Amino acid sequence: MKNNRKSTMDNGQMKKYFVRLGFFLLTANCLLLTAHAQIAVKGETVWTMAGDPITNGVVLINNGKIEAVGPAASVTIPSNYRVMTAKVVTPGLIDAHTVVGLNGYLNQPHDQMALDGSGPFQPELRAIDAYDAQERLVEWLRGLGVTTIHTGHQPSALVSGQTMIAKTAGNNVDEAVVVPTAMIAATLGQSGLAGQGKSPGTRAKAAAMLRAELIKAQEAAKKADAPKDIKSEIMIRVIKREIPIMITAHKSQDIMTALRIAKEFNIRIVLDGVSDAHMLIGEIKASGFPVFIHPTMARPGGDAENLSLTTASKLKAAGIPVALQSGYEGYVPKTRVVLYEAAMAAANGLSRSDALALITIDAARILGIDKNVGSIAVGKDADIAMYDGDPFEYVTHCTGTIINGKVVSEIVR
Repeated sequence: MKNNRKSTMDNGQMKKYFVRLGFFLLTANCLLLTAHAQIAVKGETVWTMAGDPITNGVVLINNGKIEAVGPAASVTIPSNYRVMTAKVVTPGLIDAHTVVGLNGYLNQPHDQMALDGSGPFQPELRAIDAYDAQERLVEWLRGLGVTTIHTGHQPSALVSGQTMIAKTAGNNVDEAVVVPTAMIAATLGQSGLAGQGKSPGTRAKAAAMLRAELIKAQEAAKKADAPKDIKSEIMIRVIKREIPIMITAHKSQDIMTALRIAKEFNIRIVLDGVSDAHMLIGEIKASGFPVFIHPTMARPGGDAENLSLTTASKLKAAGIPVALQSGYEGYVPKTRVVLYEAAMAAANGLSRSDALALITIDAARILGIDKNVGSIAVGKDADIAMYDGDPFEYVTHCTGTIINGKVVSEIVR
């Protein structure tokens, strides 16, 4: 009995021990997570995109936001902050137009969700209903410093669906989404035509169909009691200028049609692709509409036969709001990377600062998210990209990516 009693007491003490140990480990883990939420990023060069680059700079991150930024001599790093270092530090990169997250890297039917071929006009299709936050291409872009993407339905129909803005982090779309409905994706030109015997079969038919839908939306918007469906509701938002139509148009006649329709209906648009933009710089600037320029290294052909490596620099020099995109790819690996597109733009007329702006602050302004992302400034989201050399050199590696103050990608040497 005595031995049994002693054994029972030992078991009770053991239970208390493990309970206390578990509490200790939980507390330690919470403290560790809190410490990792407080980060100091040191860079030999820090491109804030809110002013001149800082030599020997420091960025303090606390609770997902930028707490302080400046030269190392003026920013004190608290002792409990995790310190990360890099040759070059930039804001997290922004891809102004992609289909990543809807189309996947396998290039198989089950992961190609950016186009429904059942009809030419489907503005009611929501990008957030198809976005896969776990897609490997999202992870790949994140590892290269891309922290925000404007993604959605591809430019392969007159109106293929909606777009969204997301961070390249999160376990699901609800954790990733920034703007659930950003724009309506439309296409004027060969890519938006349905083919022989189907509608629209010509450029004129495509423009007429778009006008017809906009007229319907105008009439519906005037009648408070008009029956509404999900298609008319989203088009009414376009008529009310609540959301823009992103119109992919490469040929000069398609660009002019887009500008003409926008003026007729007093709607907001963003021009996308615009390979012939250098022919219409005056007209585009007078319109006041921004541009998502084609990828710098896109292949000339078809409607895009006149694209040029220098188009981005010409539009920027003219004072036209412009951002770079990875665009839509119809083959593996399904996406370009805006970092490399900006590097080539910098080699063809753009300064390094302007090229970086096209994939950071300029893109953020066009997308309407510049209050939170696009530059390294106090109070903004802590989205940071770190590199072991010049980001525009192909031999440079992205050594770390931070999104909302969390390290989501890191190369440990």
